[in-house]
Amino acid sequence: MLELSNLAVNYGSITALHDVSLNVETGAIVTLIGANGAGKSTTLRTVSGLLKARHGNIRYEGEEISNLPPHRIVERGISQVPEGRMIFANLTVRENLLMGAYLRKDRNKLGRDFDFVFEIFPRLKERAKQVAGTLSGGEQQMLAIGRALMSKPRCLMLDEPSLGIAPILVKTIFQKIVEINRSLGITVLLVEQNANLALEVSHYGYVLETGRIILHDRSSALRANERVKSAYLGGR
Repeated sequence: MLELSNLAVNYGSITALHDVSLNVETGAIVTLIGANGAGKSTTLRTVSGLLKARHGNIRYEGEEISNLPPHRIVERGISQVPEGRMIFANLTVRENLLMGAYLRKDRNKLGRDFDFVFEIFPRLKERAKQVAGTLSGGEQQMLAIGRALMSKPRCLMLDEPSLGIAPILVKTIFQKIVEINRSLGITVLLVEQNANLALEVSHYGYVLETGRIILHDRSSALRANERVKSAYLGGR
């Protein structure tokens, strides 16, 4: 579904990604793991069109999308849940979800999608009229994912979904990610510092280090890899 080939990205004179190549198969959950500053978020932001590559290609369902603006990429079926959630704090939960559907032409079908999001995240239904800025961190993450789902994506990119969330809710968020993948068949590209959880729920993984992919394999194989265990899994 998604193919990155020799992607290089700069922030000014600093190279953030060095010839990164990766594939995301249709229907899979693929994870990028690595330390802070490894280039994980930069990769997602480049796919989303928020950053432009110095060179390299991004192909989505066989089509080159490297030079498309972000809203055209959303229209094609790629939606990103940004790091830090970035919800509209002064809008209600329902209004935030409606913003996710901003580009959709089939407005008559929004009711069905609201129902679906509320089915996955019952807490959002309970708080539909609540101002989003008053939600807990975990509830805001649910809202950010729900807002992305309202665009009807075929590929969902999540940037650090466990960041700033109480541990008791982190497992719930990851269970919901798996549910979205399995029940809807939505392909997921997941960036996550909690490597244990990321490799537990994903099918395939890439390890990024200082802007370079140093390892990639099935997630089960990466979890058993001594180098990965030592560097990212607490030696387990």
